Amino acid sequence: MTALPPLPAPLSRALADKGYETLTPVQAAVLAPEVAGKDLLVSAQTGSGKTVAFGLAMADSLMGDADMMPPPDTARALVIAPTRELAMQVRREFEWLYGAAGGVIASCVGGMDARSERRALERGTHIVVGTPGRLRDHIERGALDLSTVTSVALDEADEMLDLGFREDLEYILQQLPEERRTLLFSATVSPQIARLAQTYQKDAQRIATEASREQHGDISYRAMIVANEDAEHAIVNVLRFYEAQNALVFCKTRAAVNHLTARLLNRGFSVVPLSGELAQEERSRALQAMRDGRARVCVATDVAARGIDLPGLELVIHADLPSNKETLLHRSGRTGRAGRKGVSVLVVPSSARKKTERLLGFAGVSAEWGPAPTAAEVSTRDSERLMSDAALTAPENEDEAALITQLTETFEPRALAAAVARLYLGGRSAPEDVVPITADGPKPRARAEFDRSFWIRLGVGHEQRAEPRWLLPMLCRAGDLTKADIGAIRIYQDHTLAQLHADCADRFWSAAGKEGLLEGEVSLAPAEAPAEGERPAPRPRSPRPDGDGFKSRGPRKDGERPFKPRREEGDGGYKARGPRPDGDRPYKPRREDGDAPRKPRPANKEFGNREFGNRDADKGDRPAKPYGAKPYSAKPRAADGDKPRSAKYDAKPKKPRADGAPAKPRIDPDAARNPSARLGKPARKPAGKAGAKPGSKPARPPRPKS
Repeated sequence: MTALPPLPAPLSRALADKGYETLTPVQAAVLAPEVAGKDLLVSAQTGSGKTVAFGLAMADSLMGDADMMPPPDTARALVIAPTRELAMQVRREFEWLYGAAGGVIASCVGGMDARSERRALERGTHIVVGTPGRLRDHIERGALDLSTVTSVALDEADEMLDLGFREDLEYILQQLPEERRTLLFSATVSPQIARLAQTYQKDAQRIATEASREQHGDISYRAMIVANEDAEHAIVNVLRFYEAQNALVFCKTRAAVNHLTARLLNRGFSVVPLSGELAQEERSRALQAMRDGRARVCVATDVAARGIDLPGLELVIHADLPSNKETLLHRSGRTGRAGRKGVSVLVVPSSARKKTERLLGFAGVSAEWGPAPTAAEVSTRDSERLMSDAALTAPENEDEAALITQLTETFEPRALAAAVARLYLGGRSAPEDVVPITADGPKPRARAEFDRSFWIRLGVGHEQRAEPRWLLPMLCRAGDLTKADIGAIRIYQDHTLAQLHADCADRFWSAAGKEGLLEGEVSLAPAEAPAEGERPAPRPRSPRPDGDGFKSRGPRKDGERPFKPRREEGDGGYKARGPRPDGDRPYKPRREDGDAPRKPRPANKEFGNREFGNRDADKGDRPAKPYGAKPYSAKPRAADGDKPRSAKYDAKPKKPRADGAPAKPRIDPDAARNPSARLGKPARKPAGKAGAKPGSKPARPPRPKS
């Protein structure tokens, strides 16, 4: 911290009235003499006093050496903020900072009455604070004149770019005079911010406070590992454990905000939602309820909560994990502001531990890992708060004396103490049962704890292919259980017995029903514990599939010698053979490539020595027979006039085919030489001269001799 520097008297009085004795590092940096009048690119933590910092930096251009502001006319300073809430917060800060100096501040934000804003601009103003979209609308309509602006400040510039305001932002900056001072404030300086600074700033001085590169000392980070189904219960216990004056719970989507708000309302919390689907009036009422103390918990999305400042915010809960380090720092920066302490709690599902560790590492934050508070820990904390409550030690006053005397004379001390405890705990939500999970993962119940248990019968077994891998999650979903509540699972042929811990009996039967169906398909009923030592029969094995069209064979009935191995696809079409069963002599090795040549085939006697018909003629093993000799081939089929085939051959029926199809009828011997007859067609009559090919042109008539 730095002592207050020389400032205009109205500003010094305003800071003193607000309790400022020293300046924060970022406030002192922007007031340093070496950066006076220059463009600034400032990166500092959220909640480090940036709003007051650029408010003080604008004092030279707004007031000069005078102690009071001149009469209001056209705007002399412009502040651009990404959200309505942040813009209204900046306006409130400027009102107390410049109020004593006679400053007039006008706001131009979306969701508000544009006509009222135009009338305020027409009456005259010193400082205009607004969001990019509404400011551009007033500029295009001629209601906002920027020709006299000498200083412009961009608050949370990184968020404006993330929200898609680049086009509106560049349009506004192009309408400003060339001779101006541009102050760009951002929690992080990304490449986009650097390019924006190079385009619209002149020789900007870079200011990065040391605290922005270190973990915020006023914020304690806690990472609590929970089971996926216990996330909401953990949030309830965290709220009850800390009992913060104001708490902010972050969700990713509007649907998640509405769901969690309803669950917390049902548990007795004073909670308000804050999301983009609310109108501006509803958002303002929700934030005012938090400031007045009528609500103590706000459930919000990232976009809706950007820039909001809730006094006394002590607790931030990340119901959904942040997507990046910037979001983590922006969320957590809502607490631990202005020197006050705060706690940032990350509710971490057991499956997202590694992801959370990487996120914290990227953000440069060290968190304390541990389980969520249990119901017993919350009750212990309630007892400590009750015993240290100031109402128990405060002296009585005259107005209470008569009532105190009446109570002590009417009731015993123990009865009065019981009434105090009931009244203290009656207005608070009961804590939830949370399965203790350490940083090493879920902690299952010890096997000895299932001495107090009960059994249920499920109507599925081996016949329905029941397996623990789908029975276990089904029981957790339908019976409101955790894995630690389930003991043994024994699967029989047509049913299954499951062991559940006695502590979850009421919860299970209220969720699943005494008798009925689990998830509409599995019957459920109470069951007796199985007999001591009784074990279900193992799942029967499925028969092995048939191979190569045959059923797999076992040993022979006589058990003397094994079957001969079947022929399989492999070397040469046969399975590799091993030694003979009797072990006398090995099998003769099969012929392989490279062995002695096969015995040459005889020459094709039909074609003789013709090169294409005699494959072995070049081997010289036998002389080729002359052309026209008796062909070396199978006997020709019987032709007309030859000796007919035997009747035995024609009468012999063909064997049925293996696939059950009817056998093909044998060819009629009389049509053996007629190809058309084989297809059931009449023979084609030859056309043309005798000996011509079938289907050729008819022969010409002979020419008459001359």
